[in-house]
Amino acid sequence: MKTFNYKIKEEVGIHARPAGLLTREAKACGAKVTISCNGKSADATKLMAVMSLGVKCFDEVTVTVEGENEEEAVTQMEKFFQKNL
Repeated sequence: MKTFNYKIKEEVGIHARPAGLLTREAKACGAKVTISCNGKSADATKLMAVMSLGVKCFDEVTVTVEGENEEEAVTQMEKFFQKNL
């Protein structure tokens, strides 16, 4: 299991568009990705679950990646967050 923390820079937080991009990226990475914020967590491949976290700008999220290729997947997810969120 690999984890990283990231402070959201997207002005409106993780709303519909970035949540959709996130779920697509999480599905593509081939590992189990979980996102946690403010005491709640969600499967990053589930759009409504990610949106239900209510992540706002400057909130810190913890991303957990588990699976066979977790080294590669965590690097892919970190790059995604830096570029998109």
